[in-house]
Amino acid sequence: MSKRVKYISVLRGINVGGKRKILMADLKKMYAELGFENCISYIQSGNLIFESKKLSNTELGGKIEDAISEKFGFAVPVIVRTCEEWEQSVLANPYTNSHEKESLCLTFLNETPKAELTAVISELNFEPDSFRIIDKDVFIYCSRKYHQTKLSNQFFESKLKVKATTRNWNTVLKLLELSAE
Repeated sequence: MSKRVKYISVLRGINVGGKRKILMADLKKMYAELGFENCISYIQSGNLIFESKKLSNTELGGKIEDAISEKFGFAVPVIVRTCEEWEQSVLANPYTNSHEKESLCLTFLNETPKAELTAVISELNFEPDSFRIIDKDVFIYCSRKYHQTKLSNQFFESKLKVKATTRNWNTVLKLLELSAE
């Protein structure tokens, strides 16, 4: 039997404002039907930890997206990281020592953006908010609430030509904690 790897998947835009509603129990059942094991969900926004045979993050994300579209009838972007990658992202956050964690968010990208696109938006000023792009992660400091910043999923998707979904820092840390159990 092949070695199983633990992953974290984050789904974009489900159960927000009563739209694109998916019960976590239904999502966990779907993951089991895909052959994923030991699935744990955290809150209703589509955060799942699961084990699978080793596949690329892109393959897994595509497999989950296809299953959601087929089962629930709408498209949902899904970004997948191994638990090791998730931990590396947590450790790489350049803002954790200088800002309150309540002001931090992490935008997950489905792939590393092209360097020339990253260079262009890295020159833009969004004060008092700020961001740093490191590989497939965008670390965000929001001086107010995330919904008040211009540094949204749509902004990064349009400027970097990638898929994106964002979690607040508390959720990022909780998923890391749950993945270690």
